[in-house]
Amino acid sequence: MVRFILWLFSIMPLRLNHFIGMLIGQYLYLTKSNSRVVVSKNIKLCFPKLSLEAQQILIKKSLIELGKSLTESGFIWFKDFDDNAKYVTKTIGIQHLKNDKAVILLVPHFGCWELTGRIVSLSEPVVFMYKMLKDKQQNTWLISKRHQGDLLMVPANKKGVIKLQRAINNKQLIAILPDQDPGKVGSILAPFFSQNVRTMTLLARLARKNNAQVVMAWAKRLPNAKGYELHLNPIKILSDTNTLEDDVSLMNKAIEDLVTTQPEQYLWHYKRFKSVVKY
Repeated sequence: MVRFILWLFSIMPLRLNHFIGMLIGQYLYLTKSNSRVVVSKNIKLCFPKLSLEAQQILIKKSLIELGKSLTESGFIWFKDFDDNAKYVTKTIGIQHLKNDKAVILLVPHFGCWELTGRIVSLSEPVVFMYKMLKDKQQNTWLISKRHQGDLLMVPANKKGVIKLQRAINNKQLIAILPDQDPGKVGSILAPFFSQNVRTMTLLARLARKNNAQVVMAWAKRLPNAKGYELHLNPIKILSDTNTLEDDVSLMNKAIEDLVTTQPEQYLWHYKRFKSVVKY
């Protein structure tokens, strides 16, 4: 049933797709859903200086963007990469994929992150790390939609890490979404919006080991269903102190700086701060 609904979203014009996503987001806000509870806690934690009214406005906007991300998933997964590319109105910084150094793409959960790897792979082969779903059948189906053409998906485990390093050795692009709570293994506490949260160390360790250039990549969702802008921007996460703690802190700060440009497009629905707050 879920796949059928996603397929329906895929055959809709993007304007209708996002309109339904907006309605879903408004429903999540008005019904005091679990999504609203999580988003509210995260936004109040990260933007304490906003007035209560401004916080509520941001919470509502964030849930609307969450609704759009749900409906546009079908729009993206059920179409091929070339068709996806038709909705990218502008690409900024594609030249940064070419570098004498190894290049690691840092892809935060911002805008339409599902689109990022697909579009980049049309220019350069890319190995993308993903977090496996608990349901094996759903995981297999989702990988069949993501793993196509020059986009290779590898799981977030030891085998996946080996494949990432092998790709770097072969001068291929790799991509990681590092803004999730990975648990105690493979993480350290680092500041993010003034909160010490568990943060993945893998991207920073790979960047340090391979003296790689880290390029932040995100697909900004444009208003009025006008498509997306793909941005690729080199960032510095290798600290002058040469310590993992400072490297990871720089990484979190770079993500934070991006989020503050359009905070409603960040995935506040994710329980990013569960190391410091109870959801």
